[in-house]
Amino acid sequence: MMINPKKVEIYSDGACRGNPGLGGWGALIIYEGIEKRLYGSEQHTTNNRMELMGSIAALQALKHPCQVILWTDSQYVKKGMTEWLKGWKAKNWLTSANQPVKNKDLWQALDEQAARHQIEWHWVKGHAGHYGNEVADQLANQAIDELVGKTT
Repeated sequence: MMINPKKVEIYSDGACRGNPGLGGWGALIIYEGIEKRLYGSEQHTTNNRMELMGSIAALQALKHPCQVILWTDSQYVKKGMTEWLKGWKAKNWLTSANQPVKNKDLWQALDEQAARHQIEWHWVKGHAGHYGNEVADQLANQAIDELVGKTT
């Protein structure tokens, strides 16, 4: 039970050049008007993995349990957390088609981080001029650009 939790807004995004390919994730955390920007990359990954990593990293960065409004342009992340996760766990990480859940490691990590907080999951249309989503997208692409710079 949280007593007067801090109210935080998070925007997370992932990007991939090639799928699989070079990937990056970005997250914008806003608390009392102060912004914190996070990003990271992986050499060989998928867009869905990077979408998950943006949310995981942002939630990990919160030092205390918070009341979070989390915005993602990924229906995969939003529906996974709000519709599919409970069933996957009940079926020992199998989908409704009895197939292993893809990205199980990251879903488990996101579930673990989400359990620390009160989260409202929201979807936002990507590349539509929404400030937080645009910043998260820029961070994800910056991560890939920096990775490309290290590998060339």
